[in-house]
Amino acid sequence: MAKIDVVGKIGSMAMIQQNKMSIDYNIIAQVAEELRPGMIWVTSGAAEIGRLDYIKRSGKELVGERNEVKADYCAQGQTILMNNYRQFAHPEYSLRQVLVEHQHFNEPEKREHIRRLLLRCPEQNAVPIVNYNDPVSDEEVRKMELHSLRSESEHAHVVECVDNDETAAVLCELVEARYLVILSSTEGIYQDPADPRTLVRSVLCSNGEELEANIRRLQQSCVGASRLGANGARAKLEFAMKPALRGTLVIIGHARHRLRDLLNGSAPQTRIGIQL
Repeated sequence: MAKIDVVGKIGSMAMIQQNKMSIDYNIIAQVAEELRPGMIWVTSGAAEIGRLDYIKRSGKELVGERNEVKADYCAQGQTILMNNYRQFAHPEYSLRQVLVEHQHFNEPEKREHIRRLLLRCPEQNAVPIVNYNDPVSDEEVRKMELHSLRSESEHAHVVECVDNDETAAVLCELVEARYLVILSSTEGIYQDPADPRTLVRSVLCSNGEELEANIRRLQQSCVGASRLGANGARAKLEFAMKPALRGTLVIIGHARHRLRDLLNGSAPQTRIGIQL
């Protein structure tokens, strides 16, 4: 089976024009145009895009239990997301929606099924578009399932994957991708989040012990998040560390930059990895 070169992920706030409360079609079009076989694309945005679409059509927001409202918005936003990726991606490439949940990665048989599905895509000129399956996910049930898995000795490491930064990192490890590119609404990771001049351009180390130590120090200056429910830069670094320790080069940068400019290092960014 063919190798995966790039696993990429875009955050919800990077896809929204906050001043206009609408989808940033320029960002989606730019990303979709650069998608190629050999890439896996993890997309957030279903909940927020579904919310904006519902408000546009009804003139109001949904009212109800938080998890149910999120599920309803996600179900509405998924169709819009995929329609936009399909509209702007190169027509000769197939796009395949892959909706995942935590059990797909915590159970060996399902994990292998997902791995083989993803590795078949480059051979078939296809690009998988991955998102967490929020419409069928219940937080209380999920936490019970995760607690049960963690209590079993053979499941010492359990992934949740509700945060798509984690989903992207897990997929990166699963297919042993060369690059993990995380697109956000910032240029990367900052020593001081309030001062853009403190962008950390490189966390490239000679070994895993040094890399982990540097990431731990950097996490101490990470505060805040772009939206309610997001885990922010500290979590990004935590999730990025695992594939980086296994040889993947992690790139965190602003969604306005082209993928090719982030990959070749010509755009501002934070690079994390082991440099031999």
